[in-house]
Amino acid sequence: MKFKIITLGFLIAFTTNLSAQNVKSGNKNLPIGVFDSGTGGLTVLEAMLSLDAFNNTTGKAGADGKPDFSSEFFEYLADQANMPYGNYAAEKKTDLLKEHILKNMQYLLQSNTNKQPAKMIVLACNTATAYALADIKTKFKADNIQVPVIGVIDAGAKAALAYQAKAGAGTIGVFATAGTVASEGYPRTLQTMAKEKGLPVLSIVSQGGAGLAESIDRDWSYFVDTLKQARKEYKGPSMKNALYTIDTTLLTAYQFDKSSNKLLCEFDDKGSCLDLQLNDPANYVRYHLVTLLEKMLQQNSKTPMNTLILGCTHYPYMRDTIAKVLNELYDYKKDNQYRYRTCINKHVELIDPSVETAKEAFLEMRNLQLTNNTATQPNQFFITIPNTQLAETQLQPDGWFTYGYKYGRVAGAKKDYVQYVPFDHKNISDASYERFKLVLPNAYREIAKTLK
Repeated sequence: MKFKIITLGFLIAFTTNLSAQNVKSGNKNLPIGVFDSGTGGLTVLEAMLSLDAFNNTTGKAGADGKPDFSSEFFEYLADQANMPYGNYAAEKKTDLLKEHILKNMQYLLQSNTNKQPAKMIVLACNTATAYALADIKTKFKADNIQVPVIGVIDAGAKAALAYQAKAGAGTIGVFATAGTVASEGYPRTLQTMAKEKGLPVLSIVSQGGAGLAESIDRDWSYFVDTLKQARKEYKGPSMKNALYTIDTTLLTAYQFDKSSNKLLCEFDDKGSCLDLQLNDPANYVRYHLVTLLEKMLQQNSKTPMNTLILGCTHYPYMRDTIAKVLNELYDYKKDNQYRYRTCINKHVELIDPSVETAKEAFLEMRNLQLTNNTATQPNQFFITIPNTQLAETQLQPDGWFTYGYKYGRVAGAKKDYVQYVPFDHKNISDASYERFKLVLPNAYREIAKTLK
């Protein structure tokens, strides 16, 4: 494939050597591409592998005891080298982010000795959906590339409104990456859907979970499980971070886990703690949920939160922790008063957009007559790694791009920053595989088949 960037925003022109049959008429016997900035999108793949919401013969709603995608096979792509996507907006590099996303779309559309082109692409990434879905659809339409692209934001908003209709109106929380929050993708979509349904303006509060997705994917700038002390390279919430400040007056609310170096302290010569750094995904959850509720208190929110959208595909990995912390905060007292009961319900419904995304993909596949009618082929799993043949590449001790290099690049440089390789035991840690095995049994089973 050839790729050329021209000026004027996201007007990106590219040509392809794919056959017209593959791209334009929709070859139903090709794989479904599933794309995320990292391994979080595996939660969407898990939903697709386990979904039984329709009759496979008629396509009508209703389980038939057979997984809805049982006749399909998948190509999963994790853009691990360029993640976290949520930071590009803060660094004013959304053009670079969109370039990364489109290059990954190209990879999924291409055919080579290692893979086939995708007949459908599922953007299993909230940030990618927020910043690039509309542009991708416009570009595909202009180039007559008849490959449907499904995003996750509409699905999450639809599920949240469905719960509100059942349980009653409450504040809808959006817990997502900083980039997704900055895009206003969820509030805009929620309000549009509410207006279409004749509902009043919604109460919505958002929290950007800086460092959470990164720590789940073991990003060196946010989490290193072998650390013994605080470090200057750390980018997450801390006492010294002006944007994500750990408020020491709220330590009893955070209830950080201090065991096994999950909370690191920078000490002075007298042994006093000068700074705190988070070094565990659960502690990131604790910090951000307290911050969200404190925001509601400051805004004097009158409508308690009864719904929380997990607006990043990594966050369902922490679903049990999120539910546990919300329950703790409901019962949290300060100065003998329940601090958060004016802004949180006893039960908060956690919305995982994955299942609704899987349903939308199934219906679109049936509508476009793209259901596979041949023998299912093996699933494939690809990940991006730094292209060390590029002389300018700067790497951290863990072998991934440094933060400065990752976000210091500029759009339009026409450089191959990454290489596309299969999942293996070097580019994904054994600890991550253990998490997949525990939380995503169907996806893990398919990944395990590919590992050597």
